[in-house]
Amino acid sequence: MSSENKFKHHNQRGIKPHHVAIIMDGNGRWAHKKGKLRIFGHQAGVESVRRAVSFAVSYHLDALTLYAFSSENWQRPHQEVVALLELFIRALETEVKNLDKHNIRLNIIGDTSRLSTRLQACIRCAEEKTQHNKGLILNIAVNYGGRWDIIRGVRILAAQVQDGRLHPDQIEEKTLGAYLCLNKMVPVDLVIRTGGECRISNFLLWQVAYAEFWFTEILWPDFDEGVFEGAINAFLKRERRFGSMTI
Repeated sequence: MSSENKFKHHNQRGIKPHHVAIIMDGNGRWAHKKGKLRIFGHQAGVESVRRAVSFAVSYHLDALTLYAFSSENWQRPHQEVVALLELFIRALETEVKNLDKHNIRLNIIGDTSRLSTRLQACIRCAEEKTQHNKGLILNIAVNYGGRWDIIRGVRILAAQVQDGRLHPDQIEEKTLGAYLCLNKMVPVDLVIRTGGECRISNFLLWQVAYAEFWFTEILWPDFDEGVFEGAINAFLKRERRFGSMTI
């Protein structure tokens, strides 16, 4: 039985999610519990990313968005930031062939201008190599912040108003939404956060307005297919009303 059919059998009334976003939290605490440096936890977290992507492909998700590095993460110790971004470079270089093999399209969201020229080049190469793939869309948020995303969109609209190309009365939700990250994606249905924290941490503030949230105490390096399955099962049991009355 395929993963998708298995979930449908579990709850005939459930409507499957098409887009799942994950806040990958707990790498540092996982490493600390083992008496290791925080980067050891980040390295272990890469394997959890592989498992999550594999599950998303087998479940036939349209999109999976992972919060890898927030705009606030620059405040972490310099050594950790350097090691984390170097790990991201290595992951891009080693995983792009596998992504392409499985028909996955990679899409990096966030303010990449602050990243090193080497990392920017790796991102461009990986995106170009997978740009024609028609399977899962894998969005990786790097130097991303929900407030940055919205402000960037507002600035674009403000410039259009200033140039006389747009009247303020023409600005609606869809007008601004067209200039935000993930604007061409299916809406986010489910947000998963590992690590026991119950907050959004400036992640996709606009895009998750009507998403369901699922929190777990499990630290990210321990996240596996079974945990992902549990989140999906919980989602399928929920009634999504999008602000309307229960019928």
